Amino acid sequence: MTPRLGRAWVRTFLMQASFNYDRMIGIGWAFAIEPLLRTLPGGPGGERYRSAMQRATQFFNSHPYMAGMAIGAVAKAEHEGLPAETIRRLRHALIGPLGSVGDRLIWAGVLPVSVAAGLAVTARVSPVAGAITLLIVYNAVHFVIRSWALRAGWAEGKQVSRALTAGGIQRGLRLLGPLAALTAGLALPILAEWVSGEFPERARTSMVAVACLALVFSRWLLPTLGGLRFGLIAAAIALILGAVW
Repeated sequence: MTPRLGRAWVRTFLMQASFNYDRMIGIGWAFAIEPLLRTLPGGPGGERYRSAMQRATQFFNSHPYMAGMAIGAVAKAEHEGLPAETIRRLRHALIGPLGSVGDRLIWAGVLPVSVAAGLAVTARVSPVAGAITLLIVYNAVHFVIRSWALRAGWAEGKQVSRALTAGGIQRGLRLLGPLAALTAGLALPILAEWVSGEFPERARTSMVAVACLALVFSRWLLPTLGGLRFGLIAAAIALILGAVW
């Protein structure tokens, strides 16, 4: 990674610091792309630089870990001298795909896998080791995705869609969902054993029965109540039963 790409990569960690409901992460996105625009003809004080930065500060929203792909692609388009309207359309067209791919990769894939690994280590080793495992697994993948997204955007430019449809990213999307379900399924029994280990046998049997009943009722009531209401009702019942017990 070149020095200017490295500076832009570091700045992507600050994109959400200027989040607002008018431009979402647009201001932070402009802050991150700025190092890549300094070498435009005319330099930081030139007309192309000023025009590019003005476009960069407009509305933008996507998954923050994938936004680097738009940064790289738009910066490359600015250096290639594409028309301003083409650059605006490119930037706007990337909002939806980057948000969708990022959500599926991170929130539905990497995060559940990391949490499951951390919980399993917590149950088998210690809470501190579990927290360290979670942070290492999650951030190792997160840093790689940020780096890859920025470099892919810069390499592909206006053809950045090729990076999003490449075999590697598509395989990752297909595998991470089942992997998240698998790791959660493996971690839950380990965590349940750890949580209930100090309870007598009768109490542990009761916990299993309550969990089974909750599963049955959730399948019946969840479509009508919704997740939030069902969770609040379940928490209230648990508090009442705990007080009575």
